[in-house]
Amino acid sequence: MSTGLPTGLQRMCWVFPDRESSRATAAWQPFFWDLYADVAAELGLEWCRHSPDAVTVDGLDAGKPRVFLDEEPVTPEDTLFITALYSLPYQSADIFNQYALYAVLEQLGFYLPFPPALSPIANDKLATALRFADSPVPPIPTIRIGTGRDVSKHLYEVGLGELTYPAVVKPAGWCGGGGVNIAHSAEDVRGLASLAQGGDTTLVAQPYLGEGTVDYRVYVVDGAPYACMRRTPEPGSPVSNASRGGAMAFPPVPPELAEATAYFAENLPDVPFYCVDFLYDGGHYWFSELEPDGVIAPDWGDPARTLQRDITRARWTAYRNAHARWLEATR
Repeated sequence: MSTGLPTGLQRMCWVFPDRESSRATAAWQPFFWDLYADVAAELGLEWCRHSPDAVTVDGLDAGKPRVFLDEEPVTPEDTLFITALYSLPYQSADIFNQYALYAVLEQLGFYLPFPPALSPIANDKLATALRFADSPVPPIPTIRIGTGRDVSKHLYEVGLGELTYPAVVKPAGWCGGGGVNIAHSAEDVRGLASLAQGGDTTLVAQPYLGEGTVDYRVYVVDGAPYACMRRTPEPGSPVSNASRGGAMAFPPVPPELAEATAYFAENLPDVPFYCVDFLYDGGHYWFSELEPDGVIAPDWGDPARTLQRDITRARWTAYRNAHARWLEATR
């Protein structure tokens, strides 16, 4: 695994659950995983992806713990870990393992570009809205609904009195547009909650912003807006994700969103890369999500995938530079 570099950062390891299906692996590998590795190699770095169980720690000597990644020794000087939590339904068994490993790596002194303390905030849509409640682009008003064995008692309805319909009801912590539905009445919410009960999936309910609501993703590198992806949903769809048929374009960052980036940079001063998602209803922007990863989708109109490679290169470079600053500070 070594790149042969004598000192400094050699590899970036993404802690990622090993539960993708063969179809998903075949789709995502050329979509971004292979490109991530290629761009890292151009920078003289190794990029790899490992499940939590690939990390072994010998802590018998508390003063000199030894860490192994797939049996190879790694140190905070030569390796950083990317700890962007993924919590889709088939990954639920790995959520605790991911969080626990984040804590172990942090205590071992490894540099983690996205602080573990931010993971639950970014992963839960209401936690995100509360954490950045004073954003200059206001967060979408959100109601959080727990589901479980007593969902048939409708205890959550105590919080739905002010909800207007139609409303968007979706999982609090999924990604990729999965599980997004339009509820036209309280009875629709009951039905969706009963389905969510099957996986103890927490839901959020938000006002529906209307047909054709557009999604803007701003890629932020070292606190500055670096690029923008606009996603437009198919007619009749409440979701603009590419996996749900949304059309992608890469316009300049809208001035209002560029200005809002300064707020997030002030609140996340030590995070070298993240994405901020906004929704545009035709008249107003709304803050939607904070993404520690935020897929860098390819521009299929460009066979060289220039922009995707450029954003990825900026991301890995920001990680390497931040690691160097961290290493100097720790020394």
